[in-house]
Amino acid sequence: MGQRKNKANSKPICLLRRVKRLQMLPGLIQYGFQRILRGAIMISMKKYAAGIMLLVGMILLTCVFGSSAEGALKGGTAKVDITPAIGAWLSGYGSRNKPSEGILDPLYAKALVLDDGREKIAIVSADLLWVPLEMTNEIRQNVQEKLGIAQENIMICGTHTHFAPKIDRIAKDWPDAAVAEIDESYVQVLKKKIFDSIMLADKGIRQVKLGVGKGEMTEIVYNRRTKKPDGTVAMTFNLPPASPDLTFGPIDPELCLLRVDDPDGNLVAAVVNYACHPVSGDPMRDKFFYISADYPGYTARVIEQAEGGNCIFLLGTAGNINPVRLNRTHPRMQTGKALGGAVLRHIQFTQPCSDVKISTLKQQVSLPIKKDLPPERLLSVGKDAETQNTEIQVLRIGDVYIVGLPGEILVEIGLEIKAKAGIENLFVVSLANDAVGYVCPRAAYKEGGYEPGAGTNLAPGAGEIITERALELIEQLKQGT
Repeated sequence: MGQRKNKANSKPICLLRRVKRLQMLPGLIQYGFQRILRGAIMISMKKYAAGIMLLVGMILLTCVFGSSAEGALKGGTAKVDITPAIGAWLSGYGSRNKPSEGILDPLYAKALVLDDGREKIAIVSADLLWVPLEMTNEIRQNVQEKLGIAQENIMICGTHTHFAPKIDRIAKDWPDAAVAEIDESYVQVLKKKIFDSIMLADKGIRQVKLGVGKGEMTEIVYNRRTKKPDGTVAMTFNLPPASPDLTFGPIDPELCLLRVDDPDGNLVAAVVNYACHPVSGDPMRDKFFYISADYPGYTARVIEQAEGGNCIFLLGTAGNINPVRLNRTHPRMQTGKALGGAVLRHIQFTQPCSDVKISTLKQQVSLPIKKDLPPERLLSVGKDAETQNTEIQVLRIGDVYIVGLPGEILVEIGLEIKAKAGIENLFVVSLANDAVGYVCPRAAYKEGGYEPGAGTNLAPGAGEIITERALELIEQLKQGT
């Protein structure tokens, strides 16, 4: 009976315990749900964080290496021998009265092609007095049709050696004597070889990296437009000046450098921009009728022998800037080696270019011509012409700007462009794509001298137009960033 009693008494107690457990169930369910929810949130946060990190990584990679469409910067270079046969008439001096008699050193056309995945550009430096616009455009068209490089992305420059073959006649007796002849068969071969230099550079394109630098070289140049006390100019083509009363004008000693390396740091190409008229061989009258690249050829040889690759020489605004040849027995070699040594020094410390996006602009310009010029001075534009049409071109490679100006630009124009452009790495290039004679600031016409006189058909104001248009193009490319 006692056991039954105990069983009977235990039923209420068990029931009570079950009721309490049921009352606790919602709390247990809530607790379990909170644990499940918290775990889900943690998993989601981890996945979200991983997604954020992946997105950030992709953005950083895009910033460093560019999008897959653009890819890493690629570049290629090549050089082609353009030396004519002995007997070719040379261009640059009106006093020459017979054809060439020998070869001192070879002439080359050197090309650099750069491709950022969006835009591809080609820069050519040819050991010629200049390249006329008609020839430039013919080569551009051929390159665009066969290689796909847009015409406005191609810059073709002459180094301005005065010991290269005559390839055009812009006036009957300027810059060469009327008896000077043009070998048309050579001109046709020349155009093909300049094209070939671009083609070979494009064919050898591979991944590259850029570095930019600058230095100064003051001791090898001077301004030949020396001024009298009354402010007029007396030309000093050779030192010393004729009078101690003559004062020297400004120079542009800046040496601008663009280094193109392969991924291992080996030099592919060095672009050198410096303002010095390539007339170092002038005093060497026994070699006056010999073919030569003048000092730019020696500069290139120093760099290429020491570092490899190709040296692309782009002449600065050297219209009135001559090399110092006083007391120098081999002025071509000495000037070239001095400049080459300076390039070698500064090119070791170029700063890498983080931005290598390429953009370009090209604009046609019309420059006023002097009135009442004799017909023989207007062979390239026509006897009734009042203006001369030419072009200005600007290439931008990241923070590096290369401004291509037509003609022999006086240094004052180049200095003004540099001062007003507000750009750290600005290459101002003379004789890019065309030759229009000397381009002078308005003040030079009042001062007199060779450049604004017999040296050009352009009227006062041409220099100011060139300056204004160049600055406008630079600003447009700046705003395009």
